[in-house]
Amino acid sequence: MNLVPFGYRPTTAASTRAVRRGDLARRAGWTAAAALLGLGLLAGCAPSAPASPSPDTATASPAPEPTPDPAPAQPEFDRSAQSIDDPASLWVISNKSRPLDPVDWAPSDLVATSGVENEFEQPLREPAARAVEALIGAAADAGHSVWIISAYRDYGTQVALYDGYVDRDGAAAADRYSARPGHSEHQTGLVVDLDDHGDCYLDGCFGDTPAGKWLAENAADYGFVIRYPEGKEQVTGFMPEPWHFRFVGTELALEMRDQGVTTLEEFFGLPAAPDYP
Repeated sequence: MNLVPFGYRPTTAASTRAVRRGDLARRAGWTAAAALLGLGLLAGCAPSAPASPSPDTATASPAPEPTPDPAPAQPEFDRSAQSIDDPASLWVISNKSRPLDPVDWAPSDLVATSGVENEFEQPLREPAARAVEALIGAAADAGHSVWIISAYRDYGTQVALYDGYVDRDGAAAADRYSARPGHSEHQTGLVVDLDDHGDCYLDGCFGDTPAGKWLAENAADYGFVIRYPEGKEQVTGFMPEPWHFRFVGTELALEMRDQGVTTLEEFFGLPAAPDYP
């Protein structure tokens, strides 16, 4: 006879299955607990999700650049600002078809030039005198020795000069380089003939000298234009005279230079005046 210990339960198929089911239940419980513990640990170590920026702390978009105001349009040059007919006007235009009115007109504001060489001590109208003094001074600063060789000539002086040229060269030739009395720009008191003490005294080669080139480039800054430029004899009526500077004021002189217009006739839309009527 086999003795059975106290408490011993005989092993049967049913009891074996019961034991296995208990083991599985305990293991399942341990596994679930471990999983929950792991999730808790992982949750504690994981970085927190960044908070959405509030409207106050969000980076603002840069403000748009302001649109610059358009540059104001420059007013058109006023060609009627001064008379081109009144002999007292700084813009008066005299040529072969436009005599001064009256023909023996004389300016009332003639003054002597000061501080510059003036060969015949001829005066000029006050604005022209001050301007040519400044022009010659600037030329000296640039290394050019410039002096005045002719300025104001009254009606009577022009009569004597023109008649002498006709006697010497004939009327056709004289009319190319000398104005008839009453048509001369020198009579306005606004013209100077300039020279550099060189070999081109009253000669076309003056325009090719260093002084002549400097004067041509800078005269407008002082209110002067070369009245009888190269290639414009059929417009002005006179052969080129690179020494003959006409004062019109800086406003008009600079406007002509900016526009590239070289004659008063073309700038003011006047007919060409190649011949006397």
